[in-house]
Amino acid sequence: MADFSRRDFMNQVGIGAASAAALAATGCASVGSSVGAATGNNSGSANSVTGPNFNLIESAEDNMIAYARLQGNLDSSKTKYGWYKGMVSAVMPDKVVRDLFMMEGFSCARLLPKDDGIGYHKVLREVGFYREQRFGRSGDIMSEWRNPLTKETVRVVPIANDPFNYDITPFFPEPPNYGGLNAGQPFPKIPLKLPWEKAVYNNNARLDTRINLFYPSALQPDEWPRESSGSMNRVTEIFQYNIDVDDLQNPDLTTTKYNGTWARITPWLPWMLMGQTPGHIVYTCYMGSIDSLDVLPDDLVAAAEAIDPKYLEAPTEVYGPSLSSLENYAIEQTPAPVKD
Repeated sequence: MADFSRRDFMNQVGIGAASAAALAATGCASVGSSVGAATGNNSGSANSVTGPNFNLIESAEDNMIAYARLQGNLDSSKTKYGWYKGMVSAVMPDKVVRDLFMMEGFSCARLLPKDDGIGYHKVLREVGFYREQRFGRSGDIMSEWRNPLTKETVRVVPIANDPFNYDITPFFPEPPNYGGLNAGQPFPKIPLKLPWEKAVYNNNARLDTRINLFYPSALQPDEWPRESSGSMNRVTEIFQYNIDVDDLQNPDLTTTKYNGTWARITPWLPWMLMGQTPGHIVYTCYMGSIDSLDVLPDDLVAAAEAIDPKYLEAPTEVYGPSLSSLENYAIEQTPAPVKD
């Protein structure tokens, strides 16, 4: 089954197989020589996704630079901060989608040059906290939550991933390994040409990246009967970026700002204690890069610091393994008692 997930990942490459949490393009010192105007460029700008300095339709090397600057900073002394916030909803058969609570979090990333001089290691820490919601308005960060689907009060477990790393090279990266759970045949080298939208609107370039995975769960039902939604994890992540095209084409910038949306389809969150109840979770969030954690809500930064002050900084070296919140839950938590 793990082999299927990797084949499925390969099938998605043509429509943008990448993930801020899992995948990225790579950084390289070369730039493309092709120059052209993007179809439908109605911004009045001389820049486009095909030139004058970076040709993101034809050049894998230029894609490496563009995506590395999007995901980090070519100056390894600097941290790239990302932020997201949105709704977490329940999807169940034959029922209306139900909005449950809000999610808000941030990441701290750094780019470290690879030893071979081609590309970067992206090293990252990230946190996410669940907030009360009423009619889409967010409230306090929750430590407990009354699950309206089961009528049970449960302990809320925030996201705290350290690290989630991947390499940025001239080729699409392998799908995340998740500590060997998503292992399979060697991944072929596919030149990195991300699915940039050729049209430029309001001086914004657009990029849609996604990854679809199906791999064995670290939370197997026999050991985690209340936390596990089944023996396999089905996870999809979708990132949609808007980037100023002038920034994108500026060779002097070591990083580029972005805003956009992030969506994730995932099994029931284990702390919800939904077991094998049919259904799943959907995150729908907006996201963006920020210059400093100072712009974030005080309670969000304080909550991260309370877990560990390291979450306020990016790693400075490569280490692992890189795991998602599902695998970390299996390591850090214990199975809930089975109800009578």
